[in-house]
Amino acid sequence: MKRITVDSSNIASIGYDPETMTLEVEFTNGNVYQYFDVPPSLHENLMLADSKGKFLHTQIKGLYRYARL
Repeated sequence: MKRITVDSSNIASIGYDPETMTLEVEFTNGNVYQYFDVPPSLHENLMLADSKGKFLHTQIKGLYRYARL
């Protein structure tokens, strides 16, 4: 999945596959996680958020299934 570099202190890049609704997040420490069944609108809001780390923590983590790659 292609990821886009983002301006964040703890997130290096973010990718999204609308067909499978899979969000992929690469953290600055090198860890990569995939979050499943994330609606396209939530991905869009994440990309527009002033603090992507805060948005991820409050709107996605703990609410969507995930896997560490």
